[in-house]
Amino acid sequence: MGLIRAILCILFPPLSVIDKGCGSVLITFLLTCCGWVPGAIAALIINSKQ
Repeated sequence: MGLIRAILCILFPPLSVIDKGCGSVLITFLLTCCGWVPGAIAALIINSKQ
């Protein structure tokens, strides 16, 4: 995961996982709606896995 992707995870969590599949985008979007921090953490976890 690059620096730009990490910054994108923090600023726009659902947008950063758009290439990981529909399920990841949906989960990250729902967590971001519940609160910004859970969405950002989920995006970082999803993007850190290869």
